[in-house]
Amino acid sequence: MTISASRMVERDGKIELSLGDDVRDSAFFNHDIAPTTASERTWSKWNIAALWVGLSICVPTYTLGGVLTAYFGLSVGEALVAILLANVILLIPLTLNAFPGTRYGIPFPVVLRSSFGIRGSNVPCLIRALVGCGWFGIQTMFGGLAIHLLLSAIVPPWQSLGGWGQVLGFFIFAAMNLWVVIRGAESIKWLETLSAPLLLLVAIGLMVWALPHVSLSELMAQPPSRPEGASVTTYFLSGLTAMVGFWATLSLNIPDFSRFAKSQKDQIVGQVIGLPLTMFFFAALGVVMTAASASLVGETVSDPVTLIGHIDSPVWVSIAMVLIVIATISTNTAGNIVSPTNDFQNIAPKLINRTGGVLLTGLVGTLLMGYDLLQKAGVIVSDVTLESLYSNWLLGYSSLLGPIAGIMAVDYFLIKRQRLDVVALYRDDGRYPAINMAGFIAFGVPVVLTLISLTTGLWQWFYDYGWFTGSLLGAVVYYIAGKALDHSRDAPYDIHTADSARVG
Repeated sequence: MTISASRMVERDGKIELSLGDDVRDSAFFNHDIAPTTASERTWSKWNIAALWVGLSICVPTYTLGGVLTAYFGLSVGEALVAILLANVILLIPLTLNAFPGTRYGIPFPVVLRSSFGIRGSNVPCLIRALVGCGWFGIQTMFGGLAIHLLLSAIVPPWQSLGGWGQVLGFFIFAAMNLWVVIRGAESIKWLETLSAPLLLLVAIGLMVWALPHVSLSELMAQPPSRPEGASVTTYFLSGLTAMVGFWATLSLNIPDFSRFAKSQKDQIVGQVIGLPLTMFFFAALGVVMTAASASLVGETVSDPVTLIGHIDSPVWVSIAMVLIVIATISTNTAGNIVSPTNDFQNIAPKLINRTGGVLLTGLVGTLLMGYDLLQKAGVIVSDVTLESLYSNWLLGYSSLLGPIAGIMAVDYFLIKRQRLDVVALYRDDGRYPAINMAGFIAFGVPVVLTLISLTTGLWQWFYDYGWFTGSLLGAVVYYIAGKALDHSRDAPYDIHTADSARVG
């Protein structure tokens, strides 16, 4: 019996995989995590920019200024500078790690097979998936509250459900999100492209509405909450690390989206246009709206959903809640469902397809929010808030994700020199090992140091600045270990299975 062989081909300036039975029959392949074809790479720089606008305009971004001032001891001005600087810094790993996705059309889990091994890639994938599921739960909680307030405004009896109405809203909102992703990348593309200008227009309108009700000079002059006389440096760097951690997730799985980009220029320009200024503006809007809330509704409210719920007008509340639902769906689908969906598929591609991965993401995200759902329903009582939860969580998981970002960039640009044998990435009998020890050593060293810092108090700075220390140390260790242990880069390419072309 003759088995047809896969090979890399170039069509219209794009490299893609011509599938043969050797890949189709592999246990590590399914069509949802296969390389995109040239015809599927349709995202322009404006689609990429719209993706980031849709990701950035969300309730957690709105509250970031408050998180930095309340929990990290920064003044308002320091907090806004930290947010802007963090997102400028993030452009570096985002654009670098997007390169293999754009060039080869492969998603995040398949890119990781090069640095962690065909089977070993499941470890960093599951770490990323768990964080994504957690954020899915947090965003869905906000979206569920918006659904509850929307239905309370248009169907008054719904309001009597109280906390149970929020629980039902959670599941309604979750179902809406999962449905979008099950429909595929094109539905996400059009959702982001259509919602981005609307969300920007609404954000600008809210800023214009709120500014007359707040004194910017008084707002900027408010003293920070840190101890008087304390140096700003430590507090600022901790806040900066947390803000980098906010999108540390996307700096890893950006290939899940860049695989649909038309060119490297489109993914780079789109990210530069869409991310830093949108994050800065919407976080600034949150600061201004929170300051203006006392004048607008009679009390200080830092959550936009709750703030709008105070407005005594069912019509305006309904309109506002619809917009918040759109904003949260645009963030949640792209930011928190796509990656776990692909990551879960990587475990067993023949058993878990896109639909299965989406449903697993929804299940795990719901379970992670089970405690808060029970609290909303009145089954348990707790003073823990989502804002305090993710303010601490940002520092914690950035220490895990930083090393992976550094390893990915070094592997692709310095070890593999931008040349991947894509056919071998889908097979367990090729150039890439089942487990690449270089990747695990480079990941393990900074993680162990972080745990020592966290549990003993030694080198506290290593944990406080976890994303920076982890990504830099992971990159250096992987470069050394990769040179010594990763021999896949030295194996000769077979003309039928290798990439022999160089494109954008």
